[in-house]
Amino acid sequence: MLKKLREIYSYRQMLRSLVLTDLRTRYKGSILGFFWTFLNPLLMLLVYSILFKYVMKMNLENYTAFLFIGLLPWFLFNQSIQSSAGVIIRNAGLVKKIYFPKEILPISVIIGGLINYLFSFIILVPLLLISNIQLSWIVLWFPVILLVTLIFSLALSLLISSLNVYFRDLEHIMGIILMAWFYMTPVIYPEDMIPNDLKTAFSYNPMKVIVQSYQDIFYYNQVPNLLGLAVVGIISLLIMIIGFYVFFKLSKNFAEEI
Repeated sequence: MLKKLREIYSYRQMLRSLVLTDLRTRYKGSILGFFWTFLNPLLMLLVYSILFKYVMKMNLENYTAFLFIGLLPWFLFNQSIQSSAGVIIRNAGLVKKIYFPKEILPISVIIGGLINYLFSFIILVPLLLISNIQLSWIVLWFPVILLVTLIFSLALSLLISSLNVYFRDLEHIMGIILMAWFYMTPVIYPEDMIPNDLKTAFSYNPMKVIVQSYQDIFYYNQVPNLLGLAVVGIISLLIMIIGFYVFFKLSKNFAEEI
C-alpha cells in the first residue's frame, strides 16, 4: 500500500489537474456558475428549515444553524460517494489511453468535495454569528473530525467506484441507500429524538458519530465523543486498506470492462 501511495504522490500534478478540471466543468454553461456551490446547500437549508421548523414544529433553539452544521458534512459525504460511483466510467477515455494510478480518480472527487465544503464556511460562520452561537477552542477538533470524514468517504469511494465498473446497478442502488442513510443520521433531528429501542441500532452508524462531532464543536460548544470518533477512524482506515486492495485488483481489467 505504501508503494501505491508513493505512486499516487508522484502523479500529484495529474491529480491537481483533474480536481481543477472538475471544478471548472461542474457548472460550465450555467448562468450562476460557481455560485451553485453556495446555492445548493442554501436551497436545501431553506426547504428543510421551513419543513421541520414551521411545519413539523421542531422545538430546538437555533434550529437553522443546527441543521446547516449537519447538512454540510453530509453533503460532502453524499456527493463524494455518488460522484465517485461512476467516476471510472465517466473517464473511460482516459483509462483506456494512458497509464496512471486509477485511484487518482476517486481521490480527485473527494478533494473536489472538500474544496466545496470549505467554501461553504463562507455561509456557516456568518450564520453562527447571527444565531449568537459562540465558538471556542473546541473548534480546534475540527481538522481531526474532517480527517475522519475524508478517510471514511475515500474508503467507501474506492470500493464503490471499482465495483461499479463490473456491477453498473450499484451506482443507482447507492442513491437509494444514501437517501435511507440520511434519515438514519441525526442531521435534521437531534439525537434525543431517536426512540430508546432504536438507539443501539443507530449507534452502529459511522455517519452518526461524524455528524454529531460537527454539531458538538459548532453548536453545543463541547468536546466531541473522542472514543466514538477514534473507533470510526480506525474502522475507516481498515476499510480504506481493503478499498485500496480491491481497487488495485479490479483496476487491472478496467479498460476491458468499460
